[in-house]
Amino acid sequence: MASPIQKKVVFLQKNQGMTKDELLRKLSEIEWDDFECKAAQDKLPEDVWATVSAFSNTSGGWVVFGIKQQGKRFEIQGVNNGEKTESDFHNTLRSGQKFNMRLSATGKKYNFDGKLVLAFFVPSSMVKPIYYNNPINTFIRTGSGDRRATEVEVMAMMRDQAFGSKSEQVVEGTSIDDLNKSSLETYRNHIRSDNPSFPYKDLSDNQFCEKVGISKDGKLTIGGLLMLGGRDVVQRHVSNFWIDYLEIPGKSLAEAQVRYTFRMQEQDNIWESYQIILQRLRNFVDAPYEARPDGVGAEDESQLYALREGLTNCCAHADYFSPMHPTIRVFSDRIELQNPGRFMFPLSELRTQIHSIPRNPNIIKFFRYAKLGENAGYGIDKMLAWERLTKGKVEFTSDLISSTITYWLGDQAGDQASAQASAQAVVQVESTISDHVQKIINCIRDNVYTMNELQQRLNMSSRRYVRVTLLSPAIEGGYVLRAYPDKPNHPNQRYYLSEKGLKLVK
Repeated sequence: MASPIQKKVVFLQKNQGMTKDELLRKLSEIEWDDFECKAAQDKLPEDVWATVSAFSNTSGGWVVFGIKQQGKRFEIQGVNNGEKTESDFHNTLRSGQKFNMRLSATGKKYNFDGKLVLAFFVPSSMVKPIYYNNPINTFIRTGSGDRRATEVEVMAMMRDQAFGSKSEQVVEGTSIDDLNKSSLETYRNHIRSDNPSFPYKDLSDNQFCEKVGISKDGKLTIGGLLMLGGRDVVQRHVSNFWIDYLEIPGKSLAEAQVRYTFRMQEQDNIWESYQIILQRLRNFVDAPYEARPDGVGAEDESQLYALREGLTNCCAHADYFSPMHPTIRVFSDRIELQNPGRFMFPLSELRTQIHSIPRNPNIIKFFRYAKLGENAGYGIDKMLAWERLTKGKVEFTSDLISSTITYWLGDQAGDQASAQASAQAVVQVESTISDHVQKIINCIRDNVYTMNELQQRLNMSSRRYVRVTLLSPAIEGGYVLRAYPDKPNHPNQRYYLSEKGLKLVK
């Protein structure tokens, strides 16, 4: 009597092949995310090892023996010696001689009119890259084929072996003296303001840094260095560090009449970059404004809050040792946050399951201590609130070397972006400010400076002239803000541009 599976072969005609959909309906017990068919009637084909490598290095997949593929058509031929084929396949994976790691696979058997078909699921390996015989034989899966991995992709997989631990390693020869003192101070002020119950907020700088993980045994951790380090020491130990931010007046670089209308200058560390980017993003979304020294508003349910979670995710999950930079691009129809480093969980689960798998655990903790990041993967929910608030989609994409979060501008956010574009177009209307105010605006631009630093940048010896003639009218006009607005003579006072001032930078 024919089996239920055999009865499904109602559409297979003699000497004709099947389409992919027909084949998948036959093997209906399996959820086919990816598969590769091999004839393998008498022995294992040599090219199966490239497929095993590709599945192991990406998202896993099924290798099916006994089915011949010709173009888009499939024909069931069966294997002649199923026991030997199964034994040879398992033994090769487990022996540790063919591949650089011992591998495993789970199998299923099918019988179609006496023709034996073997299917083996090769899971994604926890340790990558997986190659056979030689590292040059490292393959990845793209579309429905195997492709030899590039050097950049192989290096990305090797860096992923330190996933979750790299940022907590100490950097020899460093101490908290290598931190950007201004960054440390504003970071601690933010914690005192937004997380007043934080138990370590009033410790000395040395004790604070040890307790929160910025330093360990007197040496900076990689995460602490990246978050708050000074420019020279960051560049010395993470030479490729740079977070890029661009505002592009079009739906693509090709469409834009000018390449960009704003690009952030290189900053010392993550914290300085984060503050400037968040202030810039305020211009494109609905964001209740609250005057604060750092320009960051308290927790709310605004569009900016949904964007802030994505920015925090971007900063905390980037592979900072990749030749690629984290890049935030604001187009006329979307905001893209692209990171070096792949998502470490299936994107299909992103909207249905909670994931908390940070690439840089201590960096995400630094943000959480400052109340700038959600716990245990709930930040995804905050990002997805964008869809409810704007009617625009949030998309997540990833490959071996990068991941991207795209916030599409819906009706509400699109109106805000259009208003911002109009404001930029008529900025000349506001250009009736004095030359003195314009001079200090151009000097400060998108950074934060002390009085001494402003004097140096302006090349002026008179402190009084800078303070009275340049700064005072700019502050009175609302173009320049103080880091300590209630204490104008604070010894660590610094100055930065308001949103109003940023629009007038030339």
